[in-house]
Order: sequence, then structure tokens, then C-alpha cells
Amino acid sequence: MQPTVQTGTGTHRAVQNAAAIALAVTAGHFINDAYGAMLTPLTPALQSKYGVSIAAVTLLGSIYSLTSSVFQPLLGIVGERIDRRYAAALGPLLTGIGLTMMGFVPWFGGLILLIAVAGFGSGFFHPAGAAYVAQNSPPDKRGLWASIFSAGGTAGMSLGPVFAGVGLTHLPWFALIGVVVAAFTFAVTPSGVQKAKRVGLAEYVGIFRGPLVWLWGMAVLRSLASSGYNAMLPFILMGKGFHQKEVGITLAVYAVASAVGGIVGGRYSDRYGRTPVLRAAILGTIPFFAALILSSPANWWFYPLTFAVGAAVNASIPVGVVTAQEYAPNHVAIASSIMMGFSWGVAGVLVFLVGALADVTTPTTAALASLALLVPSALIAYRLPEPQKVKFGG
Repeated sequence: MQPTVQTGTGTHRAVQNAAAIALAVTAGHFINDAYGAMLTPLTPALQSKYGVSIAAVTLLGSIYSLTSSVFQPLLGIVGERIDRRYAAALGPLLTGIGLTMMGFVPWFGGLILLIAVAGFGSGFFHPAGAAYVAQNSPPDKRGLWASIFSAGGTAGMSLGPVFAGVGLTHLPWFALIGVVVAAFTFAVTPSGVQKAKRVGLAEYVGIFRGPLVWLWGMAVLRSLASSGYNAMLPFILMGKGFHQKEVGITLAVYAVASAVGGIVGGRYSDRYGRTPVLRAAILGTIPFFAALILSSPANWWFYPLTFAVGAAVNASIPVGVVTAQEYAPNHVAIASSIMMGFSWGVAGVLVFLVGALADVTTPTTAALASLALLVPSALIAYRLPEPQKVKFGG
């Protein structure tokens, strides 16, 4: 009986260690994305402090998006060649220091460099954190664990503007949270050097092909539809006579719903398959999303509908990440970065087209046009093969 007891104890400890690793990187995701969400609310204060134009201060957001999202696949490749433990720990540390010290750089050019470094920290963290969650989660609960990791970031984004409310002068105090989380992450996570044989650039490029490239296209269209709605929402509601209060409440409800929907979608994908959830979450949302755009807080159903739509359309986000990991099981960090960073980054770059359309039509028309992108996104989802739940490589 003794060997059985030891085996059971060993299994229990392994589960505890896996849960601790997932908790650490989820906490890192929370604080990392909270830091990132501080930038936009602070742009008026940065414009006043540095005496630059609106266009110049808006450039800061573009720089952060470029280094944190668009470059993420390249950072994922680098992350496979170094100890993943450092990427997971240094991510929130660099992001925190960079974005809490924004008001203490003596010249605007230095601020741009600081924002770029902060973005690189976020770009390193996301693929490393997602890889740790993927490799430590039970195969039958990968979707659930990935969705909890995703929800950590969503919760952080909703708290970031609260941090920003203290102003530039007192912001550095929040850097201490990142220091503590980074130390905890480094202490808990094991070394994560890629164990598979090193490959060349051609094989890395080859990862981005077949079903994975179609999955990426699906994610870009879905993200652009959601981002287009968020961008147009203030103009739509204010055009109907509402104020910033209603806009803030709506975005908060949408963000909370996104986190809840991601967890539900992840768990359902464990039970019923990845592609069925992707298809249902995207296609089934379209009529309700259209009704949401055409309604307002004056309607009693507006906030419940906002929650339902936010949960449904974003239920596919963590499912898409796990699907990509299972399409490329030997390169989970790069697959994660393609879905989390590269797809969101490309959508973020393209969202200005929604604004341009609103200038020549109306914000409501532009939001409905971006919503229409869910149709080809759903069609792509229907052509995706169901991935195999194979063992992940190092």
C-alpha cells in the first residue's frame, strides 16, 4: 500500500504546483494589463505636461500596441530560446516600471522609449504566461484554465483606469505591485527552456500556415468588430443625449461580461469541442449585437443585453488561444502570441478605418459595418478542423 500512497501524494503535489504556477501567471496577467490600461486615460495629462499635440500623445498608444502586440510573435520566438521563467517575471516588472514612471521622463522622446520598453515587457509576458498555463493544465480542462488566465487580463484592464485616477505624480506607488507579482512569479514558475530541438526561421514561418492562419484571420475580424463597437460607443451614446457616466457603465459591463463569457466558453470547449464553441459564439451573437447598437440606456434591456453580447462574442477568445496551441503543440508560446498579440495588434491598427467611416457616415453606421465582419469570421470558423488534444512540447 505504501507505493500507492506515495503516488497519490506525488500526484497531489503536482496538481498543487500546477495550480500555483497558473495562479502566479494569472496574477501577472492581471497587473500587466492593468498597467497597460492606464495609458489612454492619462494621455490628456501627458499632453499638458510635455506640451505636445494630440496626434503626438496619441502616438504613445500606437507605440505601446506595436511593441506589446504586433511584435508578440517575434518575442514568442525569442521566448522559446531563453528561460521562459525570466520572460514571465520580467514582463509585469518592465510594464509596471515603464508605465508608472511616465510623468518623470524629462523629454518627450525619452517618454516614447519608455513606453516602447513597457510594451516589450507585455509582449514577452503574454506568450510565456499562456505557455505556462497550457503546459500545466489538465488536458480535459485546457479551455477552462486558459479562460481563467484570460479573465485575469480582462479584470486588470477594467481596473487600470482606476489606477490612472491618482494622477501622474502618485502613479509610481503602483509599481510596487508589479515588483511583488514578478518576485512571486519567479519563485513559483520552473525553468521553461524549449526542450524540442532548435529550429530555423523557415520552420517558425511555417507555423503560421494551414488552419492556424485561418484561425488568426477569424480572430482579427472578430476583434475588429468588437473594437469597432467599443470605439464608436461613446459617440453613439453621446449623440443620443447620454453622458460619460453611461459610457463608462456600459464599457464596464461589457468588460466584466467578457471575462465571464471567456470562462464559460473555455469550459464548454473542453466538453463539446473547440470549433463548435467558436462557431456558436461568433455567429449566434450577430442579431443581438445589432440590437445592442440600435438601442440605448433608455431601454430597460440595454445593460442586460450588453452583458449577454459581451459574454457571447468574447467567449471565443480563450478558446481560440487553446485551439492555436493544439494546432502547434510544439510551439505553444508562439501560437499563443499569434492569437493574443498579433491578431489584437492588427485589429488595433485597422480600427482607425471604423473611425474614418464614421466621419463620412455616422458612428452607428460605422459600428454596424464593423459588426458585419462577424459574418466572414463565422464562415472561417466553420472551415476550421477540430484540433487534437495532444501533449504539449516544452
